[in-house]
Amino acid sequence: MLNAQKALSSFSVDDIQKAKDFYGKTLGLDLSAGPEGTLVLSEGKTLIYPKPNHQPATFTVLNFPVDNVEKAVDEGRQAGRPIRSLQRTKPEDGWARNFPRKTGQLLPGDPAGNILSVLEAA
Repeated sequence: MLNAQKALSSFSVDDIQKAKDFYGKTLGLDLSAGPEGTLVLSEGKTLIYPKPNHQPATFTVLNFPVDNVEKAVDEGRQAGRPIRSLQRTKPEDGWARNFPRKTGQLLPGDPAGNILSVLEAA
């Protein structure tokens, strides 16, 4: 039977080495090698796989909850973690801001053009 505890999400990238550098070095996340040339993020809940005809997702593929979005961006910038954005609304930091709710969120993109979100935990 299906078990939600063992469920994981996945998304594709066009260059697995660029993804490894971005998620591992730029963002500082724990990665491990997965089956057939894939990457596994953190505790095995997200699988990143190479796809030769990859098209960037038009939706958010990965969310990072934080206590304070602006503080997280500042700390990332101070740690030398420049993150490319799909839309630049503040050129000095390269993050697009989208505040549809009072929790707020920022939308950086990965090297493959997938949308990521940093949002304040409710």
